[in-house]
Amino acid sequence: MELLRRWRQEEFELLYSDDLLVEIDEKFSARGIGAEYKDSLLVELRDLASYVEVKPSDVKPVITADPDDDFILACAVVGQADYLVTYDAHLDVLKGQYRGIKITEALPFLWAVRGDRPPP
Repeated sequence: MELLRRWRQEEFELLYSDDLLVEIDEKFSARGIGAEYKDSLLVELRDLASYVEVKPSDVKPVITADPDDDFILACAVVGQADYLVTYDAHLDVLKGQYRGIKITEALPFLWAVRGDRPPP
């Protein structure tokens, strides 16, 4: 919830593409997130986040175990992201970075947004 609050306060920019919206919708549905709540989050995402147009030529085959993840990487690259925040294990093959983009989970990203150091 703190990350959502900080995003709404514009402490960091969130990027999305058409394919990423589809992926988010599918993941929310698979996890049983109610349609009303899911739809309100997706509307907020479209309203507050920065849209990145990802062309088919921007998508490179990187994640062979789940090619849908290549669209996520393309959104981050085209949008010139500093971080890609995910719990997707398929991206672990990239060992925490891709083309200068740090790949991390939410808590380490929150520490970065706060300017905190992780606990020892």
